[in-house]
Amino acid sequence: MQTPSSSSSIHSLIYACSKLNDFKRVLSLFSRLLYQGHVADAFLFPTVVKACTALSNIKAGRQVHAIASVSGSDSDPFVQSSLVHMYVKCSQLKDARKLLDAMSEPDVVSWSALVAGYARLGHVSEAKEVFEDMENEGIEPNIVCCNGLIAGFNQSGYYLESVSMFRKMHSRGLKHNGAGISSVLPAVGDLEDLILGNQIHGYVIKMGMVSDKCIVSSLIDMYGKCGCSSQMSQVFDEMEALDVGACSAIVSGLSRNGLVDEALMVFRQFKDKGVDLNVVSWTSMIAACSQNGRDMEALDLFREMQIAGVKPNSITIPCLLPACGNTATLIHGKAAHGFSIRSGISDDVYVGSALIDMYAKCGRIKTSRLCFDRMPMRNLVSWNAILGGYAMHGKAKEAIEIFHLMQRSGQKPDLVSFTGILSACSQSGLTEEGQCYFNDMSREHGIEPGVEHYTCMVSLLGRAGKLEEAYSMIKKMPFEPDGCLWGALLSFCRVHNNMTLGEIAAKQLFKLEPTNHVNYILLSNIYASKGKWREVNEVRDMMSKIGLRKDPGCSWIEVRPKEKCFYLRDILHPHMTHPSA
Repeated sequence: MQTPSSSSSIHSLIYACSKLNDFKRVLSLFSRLLYQGHVADAFLFPTVVKACTALSNIKAGRQVHAIASVSGSDSDPFVQSSLVHMYVKCSQLKDARKLLDAMSEPDVVSWSALVAGYARLGHVSEAKEVFEDMENEGIEPNIVCCNGLIAGFNQSGYYLESVSMFRKMHSRGLKHNGAGISSVLPAVGDLEDLILGNQIHGYVIKMGMVSDKCIVSSLIDMYGKCGCSSQMSQVFDEMEALDVGACSAIVSGLSRNGLVDEALMVFRQFKDKGVDLNVVSWTSMIAACSQNGRDMEALDLFREMQIAGVKPNSITIPCLLPACGNTATLIHGKAAHGFSIRSGISDDVYVGSALIDMYAKCGRIKTSRLCFDRMPMRNLVSWNAILGGYAMHGKAKEAIEIFHLMQRSGQKPDLVSFTGILSACSQSGLTEEGQCYFNDMSREHGIEPGVEHYTCMVSLLGRAGKLEEAYSMIKKMPFEPDGCLWGALLSFCRVHNNMTLGEIAAKQLFKLEPTNHVNYILLSNIYASKGKWREVNEVRDMMSKIGLRKDPGCSWIEVRPKEKCFYLRDILHPHMTHPSA
């Protein structure tokens, strides 16, 4: 096939490739055009700039801009507008603003793109400033501009600003469309503003927009975030047709409210009715199970997903790996790791962080560290994952090294980081070091300790036998202690046979966790160690009256290709060897 050499032929090919979204070919042909000495006109530049925008190739975009300037085409309004969009898309907002200010008559489309760009990156003051400048120039913001602000603020986590812009639109009499409503509802949900959510729902009904699939999915998501499972289910039940987006929303909403069984039932209904479930729906269900302690169901769903021919992505793998770690099913964790490598997503920072956590929980701390060392880019989640892994394995020296290396790398520790380092010190009996880190939280880093940090300190002091000091710390806490904290004290009262403090801790736990049999057994054991058999019987009677019994211990074992769970004194499991055998 001969390469076209005439200017008109190359122009035609560039336009054709652009329509086919073959943007790399567009840039290649444009390079050939220039190489052959042809001159590009103002009609061609917007198409080439569009290719740079689609590829997020800022380097090529700047070169095209320079060529347009030399040829004089940069004064064309369409060329200028396309360049503004390119700089915004590539997050070069200063360049976009500079170009916009140089335009003789910037249109509402260019202004809207710049406003939305600032909002998307979370630059609230700049977005508002550009919006005001736009109005001062006599350009009336249209619904596209306002929707860009709403969506941008929501995406960058500025939910109040997103809702405020939505209200401003309404007060100006602008009619909301599906894009604006779908963009503001997630912000309403994150703010848990149920009153506004109900008002928007009423507006949707009044304007006859209940058939809009995006709005319906957003309504389900909003009600789920607000904890209104009944209203969420009602919106779902009133849908005119099954929609895969609504499936993901209802599954996430139900699981967020602890209704995992209902989420599984809805998911199965969609699957049985032949709805073409996509990766988002499968990932939502896997995440729902993994986050709610239904690890085996998460693993089974992942198998079903692959059988159904749906390819997992960089979000699916981090959702699945915690289930592998929680059940110590290394074989599935390794399989997920292999899949991420083959799919080219192993370098994703969240996939890498999940792999670090999974290998640590499966007892492979060296492999966990290897994954950490091989990460091309790390964030705070990555550092906390390896730090928590070392803490889990009682490797305080390595945990402390990671903690200091993290800070030398410019990463500031957060609440999770200090939980990891305090836990490591606690498990290794490094009392003085742990107290220093605890004091440094607020003194050096401006982080106020939470209940999890006090729990680590109680464990640290309790392990060292300093129970009175631990109890004193609990009494001086700026907030009410929870069951985990009292449980830590009770556990070490059992270790050191401290009946006085054990009774105090148990009394609080009976109020906070009346159905937790562990607390009763620990107190009973403390009494037994002191020969207080009457008190032992009283505790046992308390358990009997409320119907509590000790759960049998259990352990997992991999028998390829499945996992088996064995309970203490289990005589019913088909793989159990009986004495008569």
